[in-house]
Amino acid sequence: MEMPIPDPAVLADRPRLVAGLLGILPAEAVIVDQQALSVYESDGLTAYRQPPLVVVLPETTAQVAAILRLCHQLKVKIVPRGAGTSLSGGALPLADGLVLAMARFNRVLAIDPVNRSATVQPGVTNLAITQAVQHLGFYYAPDPSSQIACTIGGNVAENSGGVHCLKYGMTSHNVLAVEMVTIDGEILRLGEGGLDAAGYDLLGVVIGSEGMLGVVTEITVRLTPKPETARALLVGFPSNATAASMVAKVIGAGIIPAGMEMMDRPAIQAAEDFVHAGYPRDAEALLIIELDGPAVEVDHLISRVEGLAKATGASSLRVSESEQQRLAFWAGRKAAFPAVGRLSPDYYCMDGTIPRRCLPEILETIAVLSRQYDLKVANVFHAGDGNLHPLILYDANQPGQLDAAEAFGADILRACVKVGGVLTGEHGVGVEKRDLMPDQFTEIDLCQQRALKDAFDPGRLLNPGKVFPLLHRCAEMGRMHVSGGRLPFPDLPRF
Repeated sequence: MEMPIPDPAVLADRPRLVAGLLGILPAEAVIVDQQALSVYESDGLTAYRQPPLVVVLPETTAQVAAILRLCHQLKVKIVPRGAGTSLSGGALPLADGLVLAMARFNRVLAIDPVNRSATVQPGVTNLAITQAVQHLGFYYAPDPSSQIACTIGGNVAENSGGVHCLKYGMTSHNVLAVEMVTIDGEILRLGEGGLDAAGYDLLGVVIGSEGMLGVVTEITVRLTPKPETARALLVGFPSNATAASMVAKVIGAGIIPAGMEMMDRPAIQAAEDFVHAGYPRDAEALLIIELDGPAVEVDHLISRVEGLAKATGASSLRVSESEQQRLAFWAGRKAAFPAVGRLSPDYYCMDGTIPRRCLPEILETIAVLSRQYDLKVANVFHAGDGNLHPLILYDANQPGQLDAAEAFGADILRACVKVGGVLTGEHGVGVEKRDLMPDQFTEIDLCQQRALKDAFDPGRLLNPGKVFPLLHRCAEMGRMHVSGGRLPFPDLPRF
């Protein structure tokens, strides 16, 4: 994997940068010690590491604006960072870049139950929003499996989803407004805190922009009333194909579950060993289907889903009889990623999305590729919206296995695009999928996207080296484009 080549002038001018930062922040908020910088050298895509030039920990929007103005003046690249849980390398630092760590923006600023909204800072964790409003009968619907650690700022950057996005939507459907600082230090307010706003949908442009257009410093989110009743079904199947068929039948019947997740046999076994949630160990595939709403409606829908499951050939079926049991069903799914970590020294988590009707085909393709690359896979994913998360098991200590895992993952994503899907559902493009972008987008598409970035960040200082292939031609502009205006340098260190 390649990243923009470091700028020798910026590296040499580090003392001037640090001096400027110390005029904005207290000394303890400017990290330059090499050992301390190593904490920030990677995000959740841990195969790649790169210590940054410097790390800053601002606490106010005014400080962020001043830092961006300084970096703009000195032409220093900036990598915004939340909790560092990104699985696509979205927060991977640059050798000549500043990491803008937003961990100290961790306050819930306002709760407005009448308008069903809350305003929070980007360093607030996803789960903390729900904890702050649950006493009022509300919660924040998007719930990535990493919600205990991932921050709402990172969710905005990647347009994160979660197990309940099928019914309640992604981050983009649950954010009403943001405050954002541009590269030249201007503070913008996008969105009006209501269900709709006049003018161009710049809020929609920013959500999912992966830190490439500006730095978000405040977010107003939509709150969802806690449903009267929520119950989950745990349905085992004799094959991945029958489980995938069940997914299509549920949606085809006009039933929209709050969540519908699928796990294959390796994931089932790992999660059950880890959490002891009561999963059927003899099942080849498992669906967790949650239904919520008024009790009478939930009871009716459960009866319909049970009928569909039996008609599809389910090998086992359990319905949660208490809130504790429902949470236990979900505990295994939420812990599936760390549980699979017990099966192999390393795993590579993919993130592609396909039409639901193509689930059986893609799962068979993954099985064929698994044999081809001689690497095992555990599948656990958001079946309801076709967002796949194959976990490719490998050992980085074995020569060639990391390369094989990456090639395997790329083939899965190409297969997703081939059947009408997309490269990512919620993890973002980052550096992981960057060089696959031409598999989904034409050159004209990429040039238009890059032109949009240039409207916000003409110097390409914000998170360069991410999302766009490093070297490609924009025919309309008649020149070669390189992130940061420089040629790529050799592969980063991999571990």
